[in-house]
Amino acid sequence: MADLKYEIVQSLGVIGTSAAGWTKELNLISWNGREPKFDIRDWSPDHEKMGKGVTLSRDEFNALCELIKKD
Repeated sequence: MADLKYEIVQSLGVIGTSAAGWTKELNLISWNGREPKFDIRDWSPDHEKMGKGVTLSRDEFNALCELIKKD
């Protein structure tokens, strides 16, 4: 598998924390040098390991925010 390169450009907040200390976070992340996208996923305390997550473009993130506001 090819190396996955990422840079957390901006940490927007922690959504929750597991008993093992992993945090579910909302961040702006640049994957493989591309334009940063909104990203929700679990991270180990040292940010060396990550769980599966969801990556959203700005338009998708804005649409999600609108859906949440309707609730």
